Amino acid sequence: MRLSRTADLWWKNAVVYCLDVETYQDALGEGCGDFRGLTQRVDHLDRLGVTCIWLMPFYPSPDRDDGYDITDFYGVDPRLGTLGDFVEFLRTARDRGMRVIADLVVNHTSDQHPWFKSARASRESPYRDWYVWADEPPEDGPKGVVFPDEEKSVWTYDEEAGQYYQHRFYKHQPDLNIANPAVRDEIARIMGFWMELGLSGFRVDAVPFMLETDGQADAEKLPDPHDYLADLRAFMDRRDGQAILLGEVNLPYSDTMAFFGDEAPELTMCFDFIGMQRLYLALARGDVRPLAGALAERPAPPKDGHWATFVRNHDELTLDKLSDDERQEVFDAFGPKEEMQLYGRGLRRRLPPMLEGDARRIKMVYSLLFSLPGTPVLFYGEEIGMGEDLSEKGRNAVRTPMQWRPGPGGGFSSADPERFPARLVPGEYGPDHVNVAAQRGDPDSLLSWISLLVERYRETPELAWGELTPLDSGADTVLAQLHAADDGAVLTLHNFADEEIEVTLRLDRAHARAGLIDLLSDGPAGADAEVSPEGEATLRLAPYGCRWMRVE
Repeated sequence: MRLSRTADLWWKNAVVYCLDVETYQDALGEGCGDFRGLTQRVDHLDRLGVTCIWLMPFYPSPDRDDGYDITDFYGVDPRLGTLGDFVEFLRTARDRGMRVIADLVVNHTSDQHPWFKSARASRESPYRDWYVWADEPPEDGPKGVVFPDEEKSVWTYDEEAGQYYQHRFYKHQPDLNIANPAVRDEIARIMGFWMELGLSGFRVDAVPFMLETDGQADAEKLPDPHDYLADLRAFMDRRDGQAILLGEVNLPYSDTMAFFGDEAPELTMCFDFIGMQRLYLALARGDVRPLAGALAERPAPPKDGHWATFVRNHDELTLDKLSDDERQEVFDAFGPKEEMQLYGRGLRRRLPPMLEGDARRIKMVYSLLFSLPGTPVLFYGEEIGMGEDLSEKGRNAVRTPMQWRPGPGGGFSSADPERFPARLVPGEYGPDHVNVAAQRGDPDSLLSWISLLVERYRETPELAWGELTPLDSGADTVLAQLHAADDGAVLTLHNFADEEIEVTLRLDRAHARAGLIDLLSDGPAGADAEVSPEGEATLRLAPYGCRWMRVE
């Protein structure tokens, strides 16, 4: 296949895997995951076919928000190891051909950070203007509380400082003032430090909040926040032209596009939150049209940009861009109990329990993930079908220890489970029933299925690089797409219904009389696997079935 692209754009067909060091593997028997344990598990990720590891925050922290409240941007939390352990992990991953990115959390710090301690102590502190202060909360300031169960305002009065400070998240996470040039310079130094140690980029946390200047004095005179994001990208590109910025931008498509950059590049990739939410609405209805509509609406990214696709991430499964009625449909289908929901806007569940363990549906969804245009992102434990623990608080329901084998500790740690950062998932989704060891040797397991999908995805450049053409399947339950690049084409089909169906697709005449080779089955493709002289193909799909067909 002739693809006029460059290997510098490695992220275009990467397989990204997000994990939290503290819940992945404990090597020291202390009850907390660490970098030594993660290094021991790199071969698991290599076998799975992961090409990029995304680390959730591992910096020193009081850990009141799972590490997103940082007290030192230049260190490793002692619970997780040392800088030496971090570098050894990076070396091991790079030896296996894997790149590593990490969370860049610079919208805020912990209130225990030395910068904030100094800032609140005196108006003369050099760090005072590193945060956003006001004598009274401004009327034109930012609106909306991210965590309405715990915070009533984005402003909190600080007795020591004698002023209010802004915090988009928890009150123990004061917002940094990115309008301050000193703060901007410091963020660049943070990026440069970790890139020198070997990172290949960053997942940028809460991008719209980070760039927010609402309510600040003389806000209209402040520089355009997007210019700053472009400056960060330019700084990173000078250090490493292959490094990436993967942005968390949960906005409508039209607003998200601004974060890719207009005149100058900004984010390399943005998560497709709209597509993810429409996917769950489509699953709830057994009707592909909500997802197909999102794909049709989604703007093409810039030439050197890309969308990142996902089934779930480390936060709640947000449904905030659906209408109230649509969100209720998804709640009714996948989270009918109040304890399964969060803030009235999302679900704190993993996919397998939502689909009641139906292996056909679960496998179809992951086939869809790897065939959608964009870079697929997995959250740790998805490869084996882990469940959630609803007894954990908030978003931590899905941040439970990785399940490596059956038995006490689940292979995560030899310590007393009371010392774990979270409980092991109980019941039918616990490690005695769902674990890596049992699935590795089972050809019918979810782990084997996702390994196959990753392998085929990496062998099928049309999925990452090709032009997508939606095809009319004649059925609202079947999503049919043709991915074409240069002289190659791949047809993908996904059935959202619990019944077998036959569909007839019209391909263009360039594919008339072509053969169709099944990429997901080792067996014969079937007598239906050919295109007629008129450019039509008739194919059967099993209940919740999926097929990838190379057009030869």
